[in-house]
Amino acid sequence: MNDFALWPVLAGAAAFFAVGALWYGVLFPKAWQRAAGLSDVQVKSGNMTLIFGLTFAFEMLIAMVLWHLLARTDPAPFVVMMMAVGFAVGVMIPAVGINYLYLRKPLALFLIDAGHFLVGMAAMGGVFVWFRG
Repeated sequence: MNDFALWPVLAGAAAFFAVGALWYGVLFPKAWQRAAGLSDVQVKSGNMTLIFGLTFAFEMLIAMVLWHLLARTDPAPFVVMMMAVGFAVGVMIPAVGINYLYLRKPLALFLIDAGHFLVGMAAMGGVFVWFRG
């Protein structure tokens, strides 16, 4: 398996991005907005093309790192899922949690965002299992 493969990385990032669209656009939009302390005007402001573009770029970076790790270790499918979810639980969620503690963000915001990272990384892991199968 190549250290970098464009299609799985793109598909993994797209899966993470799709989870985010569902998470923040369908499942928890108002709860997230309230917990984040953002008004309707604030939510609608900003350059959404830039925000979505950078979001996808960051998700591509995450996908590249995970794919590289998988390429180097060649784990079984269940281990791929453990690594993807472990990335979320052991690195991403604690990092956000630390940041939110210092920013005095509410627990509700942390739980919504942590759930997004957990489900998004599970989706990415599932895509990688499929590509490696």
